[in-house]
Amino acid sequence: MASERITLTVPGPHGDREVGVSSPNRVLWPDEGITKHEYADYVLAVSEPFLRANGHRPISLERFPDSIDGERFFSKNPPKGAPDYVDQVVCTYNSGRRHPQVVMNEAAAVVWAVQMNTVVFHPWASLARDTDNPVELRIDLDPQPGTDFGDAAAVAPALRDVLAEAGLTAFVKTSGNRGLHVFCPIKPSHEFLDVRHAVIAAARELERRMPDRVTTNWWKEERGERVFVDFNQANRDRTMAGAYSARALPAAPVSTPLTWDELEAGVEPSSFTVRTVPGRLRELGDPWAGLQDAPGRVDTLLDWWQRDLDAGLGELPFPPEFPKMPGEPPRVQPSRARHPEA
Repeated sequence: MASERITLTVPGPHGDREVGVSSPNRVLWPDEGITKHEYADYVLAVSEPFLRANGHRPISLERFPDSIDGERFFSKNPPKGAPDYVDQVVCTYNSGRRHPQVVMNEAAAVVWAVQMNTVVFHPWASLARDTDNPVELRIDLDPQPGTDFGDAAAVAPALRDVLAEAGLTAFVKTSGNRGLHVFCPIKPSHEFLDVRHAVIAAARELERRMPDRVTTNWWKEERGERVFVDFNQANRDRTMAGAYSARALPAAPVSTPLTWDELEAGVEPSSFTVRTVPGRLRELGDPWAGLQDAPGRVDTLLDWWQRDLDAGLGELPFPPEFPKMPGEPPRVQPSRARHPEA
């Protein structure tokens, strides 16, 4: 017996494409009964703002062959047999390796990714035309145990002010979980390591202003009940869930762009889901529609980075899978470090 399959008609810049979706009734989110077909309809409904935020850049696909409760894996290389409307670009990774990565430039490619069992889309901060130089400065506000989304929401406006002092315009979205993502459009004039240093400079300035609420400590044992500013998400090949991507969590939450007024008035991130976000877009539009209209520069933040270096504040730890970096402190948590005897 032939496997169950449907065909969706997907408009695009080159006319309509017919995209097949196999096993359309397979349930991806068991708690909500959301099927693969429903998720394909969702990405089609939000494809315009989705592509504006995530298209034309390398993207990693987090795929679930069964449901979000089952096996998952990340796919970077375009799978064999990918249709010709799924583009690719060769990227250089921190190890020096180079290989192709998926690029999505039209709605049919996003629906195809769902057909390939993608649930979460993880875009790079750089575009396919220049993968080495980010067009976004990205900051992840990560609530630690004892804190919650409300704590991140209280910190985010102060971060916006810090970034404004550095000449940058900040945009905000829910992470789809407990945190917030703050993005600033930037000119692609600096490579990833420079942008990471710019993020660290902003994070340190925020920490100075809110030491009881914000931390830049990489080691969890030192963070306390504060919001962690995850500077390492600014590294090459480190990604966050893209705007309008669902998350592999119960209730099918979506990483959703907000206005600053909405955030400060109070929002419940769990209200933004695969089933509610299309209606929100129809009613309110896309708060990130103008994100790339006026990109700024990271020069002031890099001046702050140098100021902090001159004051004795050095490099911060990199993720464990990265090669050892110049000036990096030892990669051992403080409680396990060997100390000379007093």
